[in-house]
Amino acid sequence: MPEGILYLIPCTLGDYPPVHVLPTPVLELIRTLDTFIVENSKSARAFLKACEIPTPQNQLQIFEIDKHDDSQDVSDFISLLLQGKSAGLISEAGVPAVADPGAKIVKLAHQKQLKVVPLTGPSSLLLALMASGMDGQRFSFHGYLPIDRSERIKMLQRLEKDALQYSQTQLFIETPYRNNNLLKDICDTLQPHTRLCVAVNLTLPDEKVITLSIRDWKKQSVDLHKKPTVFLIGA
Repeated sequence: MPEGILYLIPCTLGDYPPVHVLPTPVLELIRTLDTFIVENSKSARAFLKACEIPTPQNQLQIFEIDKHDDSQDVSDFISLLLQGKSAGLISEAGVPAVADPGAKIVKLAHQKQLKVVPLTGPSSLLLALMASGMDGQRFSFHGYLPIDRSERIKMLQRLEKDALQYSQTQLFIETPYRNNNLLKDICDTLQPHTRLCVAVNLTLPDEKVITLSIRDWKKQSVDLHKKPTVFLIGA
């Protein structure tokens, strides 16, 4: 019996119809599946409904990843693939396994020599990098910065040093309700000529991508509260 395929399914970056973001072949493939590995069952079901999946919700098989438990046994998630059943891995937003707990599912699939197929869709990190005007040849993503302010400032200084010394674009994110505090710390910490890009609500109708020097950012009044944002530092 042929083994199933693990499809890595990009999710929309906000509450916006998938048909406006995902290619038609990706939507068509999603509609052929009835088994999914997800971060959150409720939001995944809403996304699948928006994709107009024909299988009734009560007939879907949904496996939920516990992103707070690195020791979670996910072998059962893969067992159906070994039996010939294909499944889709869905992130909460953007592409699976990038800044996402889905990586351990993909790792296990490779260990079992299963076929893994990444599907085309939005990645906030790459979209932000594309639109930033910063170096796209050399870049590094750091996830979330430390919550402790003194440690966060040290990290910002270190990222700025790498950006200026190696011309390496530095990307990071923050919990949306702390965005404004992070922006203030960035403006208070970095040198006036260092460039900062703020990419907000990417792929949504009100998206904004702004790249300015820290000197010019200090003249701006921008509210990032509760808005998904990618921050980039560049030379």
